[in-house]
Amino acid sequence: MKHAFFVGLASTLAATAATGCSNPPPDNADDNWAPDVQWVQAWGDDFDGPEGSAPDPTNWNVVTNGMPYNGELEYYTARRDNSFLDGNGHLVLRAIEESYMGSAYTSGRLETGGLREFEYGRFEARMKVPRGPGFWPAFWLLGSSGPWPLCGEIDVLELRGSLPAQAHSTLHGPQYSGGDGLTKMYPLPSGTFADDFHRFTLEWTHDGVRWLIDDVPYHSETRAAIVEKNKAWVFDASFHIILDFAVGGVYDGPPTSATQFPGDLVVDYVKTWRIGP
Repeated sequence: MKHAFFVGLASTLAATAATGCSNPPPDNADDNWAPDVQWVQAWGDDFDGPEGSAPDPTNWNVVTNGMPYNGELEYYTARRDNSFLDGNGHLVLRAIEESYMGSAYTSGRLETGGLREFEYGRFEARMKVPRGPGFWPAFWLLGSSGPWPLCGEIDVLELRGSLPAQAHSTLHGPQYSGGDGLTKMYPLPSGTFADDFHRFTLEWTHDGVRWLIDDVPYHSETRAAIVEKNKAWVFDASFHIILDFAVGGVYDGPPTSATQFPGDLVVDYVKTWRIGP
C-alpha cells in the first residue's frame, strides 16, 4: 500500500514540476464549496513533554524505513535524533546529513495508523517548515485499508524546500491518482512558510473536502463533481494521519551546497474535530 502510494505521488509531483508550480493554480468551480457542519474538537496532541523525549506512543507510530521511494535519500529511523519533543511544546522531525545503514541522510516519520483512525472531520497542524533544496515536508491522510489508490489519500501539505513560499494540496483516488491527482498550489502573499508557524487545515465531510491555510480557503473538491465525471469517491472510510520529512527524490531533487543540515520540521500541534450535532 505505501509503496503504491509513493510511486503514484512521484508521478503527480513530476507532472506538477513540468507545468511549473509558480504559475497561478487553475480555476476550480468546487473551490466555492464549504462544509455546512458544526465542528466539535475530538482529539489532539500539543507535544508537551520533556526535552528529547519520544512522541506519545498512544498517538504515534515512529516509522523505520531504509528503502524510501521516489528516489528519496533518507533513512527513516526511530532514534530520538530524528524525532523528538523539544521541551517547549513542539515535535521536531529532523533531517541529518550522515552515513547511516547505507544512506546519506536520516530523518523522521510518524503515523497514527492503528492508534487514531478518522472518518470525516477537521484536521489541522500548526507547523514551521524547513527551508533548503531537497527538503520535502508533508502532512497528509492515507486510507487505512485496501491498496493505493483505492484506499484514497488526502495531502494537506506538501512543500518543496527550494520554494518555501509555495504550499500544495492534493486529492488522490481511483482514476485521479499519480499525475492525475487533483492538486492546487497556495502562494504565501509575503515571506515564506519557513519564516514562522502557519496553520494547515483540512475539512472533510460526506460531500467534499476543503483545504485552508491560516483560515484562508483555497482548494476544494466535491463528491458530486467527482461522481459526475464517472470517477469513484473513496472517502467514506477510515484514514490515518502521517507527518514526515523526506530528503531528496523527484519532488525537489537532491540537497545542494546551499542546503543547511540539520533541517527541522517543527510541529506545534495536531488537532482534529468531529462533525457535531
